[in-house]
Amino acid sequence: MLRKLVINPYQSNCYILGCNNTKQGLIIDPGGEPLRIIKVVTQLGLDIRYILLTHFHFDHTSGVQEIRNITKAPVWIHPLDADGLGFRPDGHVSDGQIISLGNFNITVIHTPGHSAGGVCFHAPGVVFTGDALFAGSVGRTDFQGGNHNLLIQGIKQKIFSLGDGLRVYPGHGPQSTIGQERTTNPFFR
Repeated sequence: MLRKLVINPYQSNCYILGCNNTKQGLIIDPGGEPLRIIKVVTQLGLDIRYILLTHFHFDHTSGVQEIRNITKAPVWIHPLDADGLGFRPDGHVSDGQIISLGNFNITVIHTPGHSAGGVCFHAPGVVFTGDALFAGSVGRTDFQGGNHNLLIQGIKQKIFSLGDGLRVYPGHGPQSTIGQERTTNPFFR
């Protein structure tokens, strides 16, 4: 099961992902409105096992501490982005790491460029791209730790290779597919 919540004034996407069989769940990028997020988690009947962060920017992380306090779930982020959080995460993610959730796995893909420690999360049929790849665009690279060439290279090599049919769930805006972005996104023409 998958729910998308659009939160905060920056219209950030927060995702709640769960296993239908085991009711284990995780939250990706809770950028605010923690009680609204927890309400959906409760409605879905999920036991939150992880809070995963695609990068450290506040519009993706400002609800983290309150949600961690409520769920007791560990907060994981790439070590290159950990210092930007303003609090200590419970663990780190690394490129190629496998995270088990119920009956399926999520693979961590390090895609630096929007931030030095930016990651995507690949689950069956979907990839959560944070602020690396959007429908029709890519993330800004003018922030500290940003690198446009690195971002484009990482998306081409690590994300587009996942297959055209995969659904892309970005950190802002509507969903897309890898095929759609590979063929129509102006940054890859």
